[in-house]
This record gives sequence, C-alpha cells and structure tokens, in this order.
Amino acid sequence: MASARVQAINVADLRALAKRRLPRVIFDYMDGGADEEVTLRENEKAFAAVRFRPRGAVACEAPDLHATVLGVPIDLPFGLAPVGSSRLFYPRGECAAAEAAGKAGTIYTLSTLGGCPLEDVKGASTGRVWYQLYLMGGRDVTRAAIERARLAGYSALVVTVDTAVAGLRERDVRNGAKDLVSRRPLQMLRHLPQLMARPRWLADFLRDGGLMQFPNVVVNGAPMAYADVEAALQGSTVVWNDLAWIRESWGSLPIVVKGVLTAEDARRAVEAGANAVVVSNHGGRQLDGVSATLRALPEVVAAVGDRVDVLLDGGVRRGSDVVKALCLGARAVLVGRAFAYGLGAAGGAGVTRAIEILRSGMVRTLQLLGCPSISALDVSYVETPPDWPQAVSS
Repeated sequence: MASARVQAINVADLRALAKRRLPRVIFDYMDGGADEEVTLRENEKAFAAVRFRPRGAVACEAPDLHATVLGVPIDLPFGLAPVGSSRLFYPRGECAAAEAAGKAGTIYTLSTLGGCPLEDVKGASTGRVWYQLYLMGGRDVTRAAIERARLAGYSALVVTVDTAVAGLRERDVRNGAKDLVSRRPLQMLRHLPQLMARPRWLADFLRDGGLMQFPNVVVNGAPMAYADVEAALQGSTVVWNDLAWIRESWGSLPIVVKGVLTAEDARRAVEAGANAVVVSNHGGRQLDGVSATLRALPEVVAAVGDRVDVLLDGGVRRGSDVVKALCLGARAVLVGRAFAYGLGAAGGAGVTRAIEILRSGMVRTLQLLGCPSISALDVSYVETPPDWPQAVSS
C-alpha cells in the first residue's frame, strides 16, 4: 500500500492503480458514465476551459484552506461525495473513506447504497458525516433509515433528485454487471473470469462478506439485495412535495438537495426548504448530454444568491479544479471519483493520498494566484468562455 501512495503523483495515477487492482466490471462501474459518456467527459473539459488571472508579486506562504459549510467550519473546502457500493472497491470501503475524511478534517457523505451499516460508517469518522437519501423501499423504509441516521449523529441529509431511473451505463451492460449480481449461476458463469483475473481482490471481497447487500435499506426485516436495486429505483422518484415529509422525519438539521443544474430547480429547492444545493449531474452517470456542472454553476449561484450554500461535484481531479469552482461561486466542492480511485487503488491509504493530492494542489494554486485564502477567491481570479452563463462578482 505504501508504494501506491508514493507512486501516485496525481489522481490519474490513482486511477491507473485502481484499474490494475480491480476486476474490469468493478473498475468500469466506478469509472464509467451513461450512454456515450459525453457529460462524463465534459465535466472534466469544463475545468480546462476556465483560465486563471493571477496576481503577480504577492507572497502567500501558507494559504488558508478553511471553509464554512452549512454554518460549520471544516479544514478543507472539499468533502467526499456519496459513491454507492464502495465496499466493492475495498473491504469496508465506506468506513475506510469516512475515516480518511475525518482525519483530514472534512466531510464524508454516505450513499443510501453503501455496503456498510450507517452506524459503523459514522463511528469510523472523527469528522462530520452526511447521509445521502434515495427513497428506496417506500416511505416507511425511508423514514426508518432517516431515523437511524439521525440517531447515529449524521449532521445533514443529502436528497438526490436526478435519479428517477438508473442511467444506461453501457460499460456495465457489456461487462455483465446485472448477471453477476443475479444469484443465478448460469447467468453469472460467463462473466466470472473478470473476477478470477484479480485473485487478491476476489479473496478480500469474499472475506468481507461477498455479494453485496445494502444494510441501510431494510425491507421486510432484511437488507436489500444488489439484484433488487434497479427495480427499487424505478419507484423512488423524488418530487418537490416529498421534501415536506422528509423534513418532518429529519427534524431541524440541514437538508441538501443534490442534482440541480438550472436556476429554476435551484429556486424550487430553496422554496421547498433546502439549506444547500449541489450542482451535480451525477458524475455523468444519469442523463447524458446535460451541461457540465462547472458551466452550470454560475447560473445556480445567481439564482439563489446568499440564501443557501451552493456546492458542486463532477469532474474534479486537481486542487486547481476546486479553486476554479470556488472562484465561480461554490461554497465548497464534493469529490467522487477522485477519492474512489484512491479507495480502489489502496483502501484508506489511497483515499488519504487523494485528499492530500487535492489539498497540496490547492495550496500551490493559491500561492501562484497570489491569493491568501479561499475566502478571498472570487470571479476576478478566473476567465470563463464567452458562451458560459455570466459569473456573479462578489
């Protein structure tokens, strides 16, 4: 594991290490997007399209990276986004990632579709942990999960609104992902060589409990099986009126609405009682062909002003990407694949290395920009393409 950390200069290196360690079907689940993966690629390209405007002859020896999200200070202006089935990447993957985030002084967000009990994940972190919510299994099942998260000490509820159905992830279809979780030996058999080609991963996976279940979606007294997820998603669409009963179940703690790409949805989220919104296209894994999140960010920021915190995910691979998002109005950023690659490469050590890559990249970028702190960042530090929505000056 130590060699993986030493060798990983950037997130792309962690991706290569994860690809080497994981079976193809698992790596492609982590790495892939919907349909032609246009939005997946555009999320990263958008960061490359934004140019910096540095201040010369300014000394910034130790830029301040502290941020405040939902009124609470954190040590870094980025947290870890919800990534489902992280236990596939490494034994007790959600716990390993939460522990690394806590040690770094930032937020970990647990997906409803995590493979570790939510109580264990909260216990693994010394920092703040948020719970991401799908309405799977119906209201009673959802209310039970919300109550568990509240009692366990989760500090915010992240309601995802862009998953009326699962996107078509063509890599998963080609790799036989559905067959591998079908529990039908004849369907599974022809895809098993992918798993056998990574014997160390397979041994670790079997020791960690084998075929995935979802302990935080308890239906009729039993955890939901992996094979049942797609059907369950079909009946779990979130509509704006749902936020009323979700708020009643969750209480006074913050609610974050994730999956916002337009001014209209941002305003609806605020009207429905959201305390924050996440500009997100699900990492390009749902509706292909929508806007890159960085491009959509200024429109959302302009729509909500300072009424709620605006966060962003999608395409973040470097500390400089985080800085660009903050310049365009994000309060903080959530990173998904960047830490997932680290988890797949080397478990908790890999997540720690991913966080450090982003942190050190931010420090270096601020120093080169001549900016003393993230709180001093604004749109004057960047130049956006002329066809993008206009960023709002502070």
